[in-house]
Amino acid sequence: MVLILVAGACLAADKAISDDAIYDNVRIRLASDIDVKGGGLKVDVKEGVVSLSGDVESQMQKDKAARIAKKVKGVKRVVNNIAVRHG
Repeated sequence: MVLILVAGACLAADKAISDDAIYDNVRIRLASDIDVKGGGLKVDVKEGVVSLSGDVESQMQKDKAARIAKKVKGVKRVVNNIAVRHG
């Protein structure tokens, strides 16, 4: 019985996370970050590759947005197309 539970847990761990789930998690984390304030950023996900776009006020916000997205489970790569507004 224990072996069945362990095998089931291993199979669940290997299951790929859907792009929709990745999208939701990236959006939530970006929007809730006090530095990035990423509610206005655009997020696209295709086969685990997250593309970020939109405008932020500083390079720090741009870099942190990419770091946040990379930490989301299931993300394979982040393409950071965020523009930094000057002025």
